[in-house]
Amino acid sequence: MATPRQHIDHIRKSKFAIGGEANPLIEDLHQAVKHLSAELYTKDVHFLMELIQNAEDNEYPEGVDPSLEFVITSRDITATGAPATLLIFNNEKGFSPKNIESICSVGRSTKRGNRKRGYIGEKGIGFKSVFLITAQPYVFSNGYQIRFNEGPCPRCNLGYIVPEWVEESPTISDIKQIYGSGPALPTTTIILPLKPDKVKPVKQQLSSVHPEVLLFLSKIKCLSVKEDNEDPKLNTVSAISITSETNFLMRKNIDAESYTLHLSADENNVNLKRECGYYMWKQKFPVRPENKVDRRMEIEEWVINLAFPIGERLHRGSNLPGVYAFLPTEMVTGFPFIIQADFVLQSSRETILLDDKWNQGILDCLPSAFINAFISLVKTAEDAPVSSLPRMFDFLPVNSSSYEKLNAVRESIRVKLVEENIVPSESYKQQKFFHKPSEVGRLVHTFWNILKKARENGVSLHNLSSHGRYILHSSFDKPAYDHILNFLGVMPVNCEWYVKCIKSSNLILGVPEYVYMKLLLFLIDNWQSKFHSTSITSVPLIKYVSMDGSISLSSIDDAFGRNNRRVLCMSTHLHHADWLINCNKEFRCVANYFFLPSTTQVAIQSCSRKESILEWLQDRVNVVALDVSDYADLVRKYIIGDRKLVVAYAHFLYHSSTKNFLSVGKFDSLYGNVPLVDNYGNVTTRRNGVLVPANDSRWTCLLVSNPWRQEGYVELGEDYLLPGNFAGESISGEQLIQFLEKNLGVSDIPSLHPANAGISAVYGPLTKENVFLLLDWIRCLRHRGARIPEKFLTSIKEGSWLRITMNGSSGYRPPSESFFYTSKWGNILQNGSVLVDIPLVDQSFYGDKLAEYKEELKIMGVMFGYGDACNFIGKRLMSLAKSSTLTKSNVLSILNFIRYLRAQLLSPNEFIQSIREGRWLRTRCGERSPAESVLFDQEWKAASLISNIPFIDQEYYGEEIMCFKTELQLLGVTVGFSESYQLVACNLKSASSLTPLTSDALLLILKCIRHLRSSEKLVNTLKSGKFLKTNSGYRTSSECFLFDPEWGCLLNIFGGFAVLDHDFYGSSIFSYRTELKKIGVVVEFDDAAKAFAVNFKKLASLSFITKDTVMAFLSCYRQLKGTSLKFPIDLKSCLHDVKWLRTRLGDFRYPRECILFGPEWESISPIALLPFIDDSDNYYGKGIHEYRKELKSMGVILELKGGAKYVVDDNGLCFPPDPCYVTSENALALLKFIGISLERANYSLTGTFLKKVSQRWLKTYAGYMSPNQCLLFDSNWSLFLKPTDGPFIDEEFYGPQIQSYRKELNAIGVIVDAEKACALLASYLGFHSEINTIVRMYKFLKAFKWKPETDDVSRIWIPDGNKSGEWVDSMKCVLHDKNGLFGSQLCVLEKYYESDLLTFFSSVLNVRAAPSLDDYCKLWKLWESTGHRLSHTECSAFWEFVVRHRSPTIIRSLSDNIEKLPIGSGSGEILLSKKQDVFIGDDLLLKDLFEQLSTHQIFVWYSQPSLPSLPRTKLLDAYRSIGVRKISESVQMEELSLSAGSDFKQINSKDTVFGKGLVRLMLGFLADPCFEMEFKERHEAVQCLLNVEVFESPEPITVCYSLSLSCGQILKVKASRMVRWDRESSKFFTQKMDKSGGHKFLLEYATYFSEVISEGVLWEKEDQIGSLAELIKLGFLLEFNEEAVGFLMKSKNLQLFVEDEEFLSAAFPSE
Repeated sequence: MATPRQHIDHIRKSKFAIGGEANPLIEDLHQAVKHLSAELYTKDVHFLMELIQNAEDNEYPEGVDPSLEFVITSRDITATGAPATLLIFNNEKGFSPKNIESICSVGRSTKRGNRKRGYIGEKGIGFKSVFLITAQPYVFSNGYQIRFNEGPCPRCNLGYIVPEWVEESPTISDIKQIYGSGPALPTTTIILPLKPDKVKPVKQQLSSVHPEVLLFLSKIKCLSVKEDNEDPKLNTVSAISITSETNFLMRKNIDAESYTLHLSADENNVNLKRECGYYMWKQKFPVRPENKVDRRMEIEEWVINLAFPIGERLHRGSNLPGVYAFLPTEMVTGFPFIIQADFVLQSSRETILLDDKWNQGILDCLPSAFINAFISLVKTAEDAPVSSLPRMFDFLPVNSSSYEKLNAVRESIRVKLVEENIVPSESYKQQKFFHKPSEVGRLVHTFWNILKKARENGVSLHNLSSHGRYILHSSFDKPAYDHILNFLGVMPVNCEWYVKCIKSSNLILGVPEYVYMKLLLFLIDNWQSKFHSTSITSVPLIKYVSMDGSISLSSIDDAFGRNNRRVLCMSTHLHHADWLINCNKEFRCVANYFFLPSTTQVAIQSCSRKESILEWLQDRVNVVALDVSDYADLVRKYIIGDRKLVVAYAHFLYHSSTKNFLSVGKFDSLYGNVPLVDNYGNVTTRRNGVLVPANDSRWTCLLVSNPWRQEGYVELGEDYLLPGNFAGESISGEQLIQFLEKNLGVSDIPSLHPANAGISAVYGPLTKENVFLLLDWIRCLRHRGARIPEKFLTSIKEGSWLRITMNGSSGYRPPSESFFYTSKWGNILQNGSVLVDIPLVDQSFYGDKLAEYKEELKIMGVMFGYGDACNFIGKRLMSLAKSSTLTKSNVLSILNFIRYLRAQLLSPNEFIQSIREGRWLRTRCGERSPAESVLFDQEWKAASLISNIPFIDQEYYGEEIMCFKTELQLLGVTVGFSESYQLVACNLKSASSLTPLTSDALLLILKCIRHLRSSEKLVNTLKSGKFLKTNSGYRTSSECFLFDPEWGCLLNIFGGFAVLDHDFYGSSIFSYRTELKKIGVVVEFDDAAKAFAVNFKKLASLSFITKDTVMAFLSCYRQLKGTSLKFPIDLKSCLHDVKWLRTRLGDFRYPRECILFGPEWESISPIALLPFIDDSDNYYGKGIHEYRKELKSMGVILELKGGAKYVVDDNGLCFPPDPCYVTSENALALLKFIGISLERANYSLTGTFLKKVSQRWLKTYAGYMSPNQCLLFDSNWSLFLKPTDGPFIDEEFYGPQIQSYRKELNAIGVIVDAEKACALLASYLGFHSEINTIVRMYKFLKAFKWKPETDDVSRIWIPDGNKSGEWVDSMKCVLHDKNGLFGSQLCVLEKYYESDLLTFFSSVLNVRAAPSLDDYCKLWKLWESTGHRLSHTECSAFWEFVVRHRSPTIIRSLSDNIEKLPIGSGSGEILLSKKQDVFIGDDLLLKDLFEQLSTHQIFVWYSQPSLPSLPRTKLLDAYRSIGVRKISESVQMEELSLSAGSDFKQINSKDTVFGKGLVRLMLGFLADPCFEMEFKERHEAVQCLLNVEVFESPEPITVCYSLSLSCGQILKVKASRMVRWDRESSKFFTQKMDKSGGHKFLLEYATYFSEVISEGVLWEKEDQIGSLAELIKLGFLLEFNEEAVGFLMKSKNLQLFVEDEEFLSAAFPSE
């Protein structure tokens, strides 16, 4: 055997021709290695992962803990000048010669294909990656001392893989010095002198080696990193030592096992040694066929490992890898567990290939692995408290991953989890209960606190999960686990659950008040969101004090019920609560009102959120907040029917007042509303006054009895005089009456407020005592400021009860007719007594005391003053005037009395006021009051002509009346005109009496209108008749105009305007413009213009506006424009909104609809009918153009911009029938008008115009076209097209300026952009047959990414020469026909078009890249129908397609369509035969028999030798999938009968193989747990072997195999089977064994024997026959030797049980 040195020399010479001839492939091999190594990894650091991977794949001696050590040093032990050197130590078995040859090659890893054995490396060049950090790697192992060079070897010109022997630098001693003197040097050392630029990144990565790197490595148990420098201070690498330790096996079933693994990491910069445990789950899954890949073809099981960190994960750096392929990738999944499997990685090893079908298969199994692991975690620890479970749920992948594929895994895990019983429920028992997430409900955290407090107070909660939902365990139902519970879909319980819980438990009465408050707050906070629409309102929730004083509960429905509604109350003031509760009991909970217990009310007020509780109680529960005052109002409404409660109510008010619970203001509001019991025992609530009980009252002295009963005054009953007791409080009757008098309006004279009704006592004389009692009553009312009722006061004023004297005699008169005499005004009364008699109060009767009551007497109506006397005299006189007319002497006496008063220097005002309103003064118009009368003089002469004024009748009174002008004025008579315009207006004569009016009369009326504020009567009178003189006679005011020289020309255009005759009225008429305007005369330009406009419009409507009128109007318009006048709307409307201008079209139009023709309109007029003003000599003539400016201001269009709408919008366009007559100038003019229109904001062309313009009028290179069939050529398109390739506008005809109208052309439908151009050009493709033109157009369509909208353009030109060919549907085309099979069926485009157009045909016209499955099926059908004999190439090409694209769809299609399949023929051609008559030769023995003995070809064709692109196994599998039968399953075996004369001889079975060894082996096989066969069944199964009779013959035993064909023919062949077992007769026939027949004969006999025995014993378990047959065959070959059988059984994991041993002993007692 060669030494390591000799081995290396041999490699250098034989492989790299060092010392021999040069290898021509050396340079290519060098470049391949260089590129592969450089491109394989994106980071320098992946060499670390490769080295760790290599170490894991290495073989280790027994008893050794595999370890890997990295040491970096600054010592240059290799003498290469490297700034630092990395050494890797591994205690493996060491490099073998094969390993050495592997690293001296590319792609020849010794681990390739050995993943079943646990190898995790697969790329074959992992070691070469070290060249990224070193130029010369060294390997010392098992005597090998070699190095490799990055640069080409000078002797072979190849780098990377050429080994060189190392004698020194380093030596073994150099390496030991760095490793240390303690332990022995590990078997393998790799030395890497680092490149200068790689030192820093290598150190960084060494410092960040992840502690979890050992997590999924089955071999390496220790990994360390350290730095070794002579000066330790220079060390920069963070050293670490990582070890792993596996604990006991916890579970092993369902092809899974679980265990706990501990990792510890000891870093030099961290004093504390860090550890972390990981719950590990390992499970196997069978690899599905559809997920197999070439590089994993030999693997039949996926092994998925999951690691669940128990505690904080070990880490260095920020990233925590989530996916391992034995070693960590850089994938951070976001999941709280780690995934390990044999993933296919990217070359960089950074991530797994997510689209790889192998990886997808693993990911598909991952949810099941996780579910099994998680359930094991949650349910294994039976003794663990439920509180320990939530942290296990932290392993759920709640957060989504940044990888979409992993999110699909996450979702699958979630879907599976929700179907598992994994969530614990709360039972308040020791037993743990788990349920599906959807069966468990969450509670609001607040409610958990309430339940906790309730349980602490003894409330039973064992029925918590009996309300239709299991309740999540309280230790889990926390906000910290929201994300987990949301992920699982654990939803909150519905609101009705809370209702049922509260209703079924003692959560209200069984808890303290503060807990009750928490419950209420819980309901309040969730009322709107949870409880608003539930049945919570029917649950008794609210405490209240019942009538007997006990605590009861009320529901909210009770508080809102229609019948027997229970009203819950609470005290507004806490210190009122007990009093109100006691009072409510006294009133027998009147009206079903109940109060909350005082303890509850105290709890509410003490609560920090009392406002929320109070608001909810008020709004939702209808709890009424009452103070004593409110309660008083409440009770008052409901006690009316109970006399005792009414009296008790008075006592309630009294005691509430003494307790200061009721304010004085409250009694003011209760005044008159308190129910009272009257003297008849009736309860009264409606009253206007209350009298004290009659007993010992003052009011009975004056009134005797209640005079105001009908007015609502009641007399209080005697019950109120009795003492009483209420709610434990006592009171006397006197105290109660005083309280009622003070607070509730119960009263007696003089404090009694009278009713508004008279009293009968004053209708007759009163005693002096009663008079003074009455005066005291009035005085009391006056001092209180009370309003004395009118009827009451009137009865006093008008009652004859006051004693008076008159003319010396005594009597009784009403106070209103009596005078209290004083000496001051006695002469006045004496003088006035001439006219009337005056009564005086008898002061001598009443004495001096009466003078103290002057104010009261005045209130009663007694008169005291001078004014009263004058009023009395005046009223008497007016009373006389009403009964009869005052005579002349009476009137003159009145005037003289006034003069007397003035002479006495006394004011006559009181007297005058009393008589001035009376109608007692005679006038020409009858009796009038002085204020309505006028004293005539000359100033009134003019007014008398137009007004009926009431002048005093001087003929009746005589000239004497004129002497009293002053007195008459004082009385109100009008003396002198003094601008009495109002009087004139009020008495104005009727309109018929005013005709005709003189100029003075009109001017007087105008003056009245000017001076009066309201002159409607005058104005209406003047408007009603023809009072105004004009140049055309008398007219009404509305018909008249006041001439104004500034705008008078307007009145001269037409005749018929009535102008006021200013010669008649004089120039002063012009000073009354305002007044004239009021009566309707037109005085303003605006009004005149309106009148003009009316006439103008009238004439225009009749088409009576002549050309002269128009010219005169334009002249006046020019004159008016020169003034400061503003044209009113009516005149503007007249100008703009009346059709008064005639056009060349013969009609009249609005000015804005007319155009004044000019030279700029020349180009458009031939193709448009436009409304030009008729400037012909027959109408306006050329003179109309003089008013160009005026016409423009009126709206007439002069410029093109304004007239564009008549061309574009108003159907003015009129093309000639022949488009040849449309000149380029006409077309460009039209485009110009279109451009003008498009400049308007938000404008779009009308449908009518677009319809007209859509005619054929645009000249293109393809003839005249409509716009939507035209293209405007773009210079950018010249790279692809020529203008003649399509209907492009003819720029030679229109000139280059046509390009400037791009926008306008686009607006009318001309195509200007590439996208639309594509569609049109595509439709023109069919008009071409010249291949170069068509290619240009295709390239244009491709360049601008055209997509067809219909199938009509999905045709492709297939040329036949340069100018001929045909258009073919794209569905009949393909881009490529690799094997040339479809030349006669499909058009292959690569024959005619360049490659750049092929992609266009594929993506745009949906041309298939290659023939489809249907095409292949049709081709095969064609071959079937024509009897075509296939060549090897044709058949191979067809089935290559099937195998390469195999899918369920393809298999199904082939099964449905293919009727014949290929079979071989002797001529080398391939024939097609019916599918039913073609078979797969899966049984080679049968295949040989039928091929040798039958003339029919029945076996399906396959390529020989097998092609790489058409593997035989895949082809046969495809045949099976489409229904081709296996020969082994199709043949019928017939055992020929044994004739009686056959030469069989019975032999002793013990001399054969039917011995103990055979039975033992079979019992061991049947005892396998997978059979689930009890020992009795096993024994019965083998019993038939113990009773068998064996017969032997020298001749073979023959069987016949038959095969039925579809034509009815049966193929038969015969073969020798050597053995036969007739189980029913227990006879076994065998051909005599000839051991000299050699191994073939022996193996053939063993095969037939084992098959027959297995089939006979396991005839009910066909799937196990083959396994047992193989086992028996092996035993047979071993001659069923006992020791050999024993070993065989152990190797197959088979064993016998005690019952089996006993059975064997009984069956074979002598052995």
